[in-house]
Amino acid sequence: MSRHLRAEFPPPALVTTTDALEALCARLASETFVTVDTEFMRERTYWPELCVVQLAGTAEVAVIDALATGLDLAPLGRLLAADHVTKVFHAARQDVEIFLERFGEVPTPLFDTQIAAMVAGFGDQVGYDSLVASLTGGHIDKAHRFSDWSARPLSPAQIAYAAADVTHLRAVYERLRERLDAEGRASWVGEEMAALADPATYRPAPETLWERLRPRTTNRRMLGALRAAAAWREREAQRINIPRQRLIRDESLLELASTMPETSEALARVRGISRGFAESATGQSLIAALAAAAILPEEALPDGRREREGKRPSPALVALLKVLLAEKAEAHDVAPRLLASSEDLDRLASEDAPDIPALSGWRYEVFGADAMALKAGRIAIGVNGRRIRLIREEAA
Repeated sequence: MSRHLRAEFPPPALVTTTDALEALCARLASETFVTVDTEFMRERTYWPELCVVQLAGTAEVAVIDALATGLDLAPLGRLLAADHVTKVFHAARQDVEIFLERFGEVPTPLFDTQIAAMVAGFGDQVGYDSLVASLTGGHIDKAHRFSDWSARPLSPAQIAYAAADVTHLRAVYERLRERLDAEGRASWVGEEMAALADPATYRPAPETLWERLRPRTTNRRMLGALRAAAAWREREAQRINIPRQRLIRDESLLELASTMPETSEALARVRGISRGFAESATGQSLIAALAAAAILPEEALPDGRREREGKRPSPALVALLKVLLAEKAEAHDVAPRLLASSEDLDRLASEDAPDIPALSGWRYEVFGADAMALKAGRIAIGVNGRRIRLIREEAA
């Protein structure tokens, strides 16, 4: 990015050979932390196509051309696995997914400055440019954010853009760590990094993906068909390496689940499904997946999403929990979404002891304990001037 590099950094080095990458990674292996970013393309594929990797150490920054002919990225994989070097990312999820696919393991240990910023009071999913401006006074030039990173050769402007990402990130990381240490919140971030380092975070089971579609039905047979269709789509999209929505759109999956076509003719009548697709081997394998779901015994079918305890959450109780969440987030200067999601609040309202993050670790201390007390009637919510206050049972 065309950003102002810190004065102590030399111009970025463009790495295009295995020998140069080996030497770079050997030098960076002596650092306590290394900042990392990637540039990739994903518009036409299921798996992201890694184009560029940026690395910065104490006094050098490098842009690795991941598409360079003959370049072996194995030295990078070894650096990312070195447990004595912290790998620092901002909004790490997609970068980590790429490295997990490429090297078979998550970089470790890792630190995500976006999550750390949420813990440190910068709000929900703070943008990198805002964080750089707040913590370093630096400026982000967004001119090359949507470059075609697969085109070669890389331009000098692209190289500068990519390199500056990781140089600013060093200062952001250092200042966030200072702030978290001063506030005693480093352990909070550590809990979040454990989830980020879990490979299962990036590879959900295909049979669970139907839940993301939020079907408005409790018909278990239809839900079984939807589960089968969504799992089939995920595996097929991975196999042929195209985006899942380009294979079959979500709305078509929902219609498939309700109609359960048994022939090519019936499949071709589903919105978004062409006759050519329906008559192809791919279409036939989809029909087979739906047929297998249609004969599952009742006990093997999924339950409706609202069936957890046979009741819907009370809207009034959910509203009170939202007020409590906002009060706790304000009092502790932490992003509300990091404490509890909307679904977490629904489950808190409808279940006696839901298995959610808000009821364990630091979240329980900050929010979860009082959320359970509110449900049990041991605290009430009042107003004191312009602020919310909690009225506890023992003070009544």
